[in-house]
Amino acid sequence: MLVIGREIGQVIMIRDDIHIKVVSVRDGAVRFGISAPRNVQVHREEVYRRIKAKQTKG
Repeated sequence: MLVIGREIGQVIMIRDDIHIKVVSVRDGAVRFGISAPRNVQVHREEVYRRIKAKQTKG
C-alpha cells in the first residue's frame, strides 16, 4: 500500500486521466473529488462489494 500525505487542494494522479483531489478535511473526515473518464467506474468500497455480490448471485 502506498501512503501519501496531501493537503487541501493537492492532487494525486493515477495514469494521465484519473485525478484525486483533497477537497476538505474536517472533524477527522477527508473529502475527495475524483475525476475519471466515464468508462472508469468509481465506487466506495461498500458499494463495490454489493455490486460484486449481486453479480455472483445473478
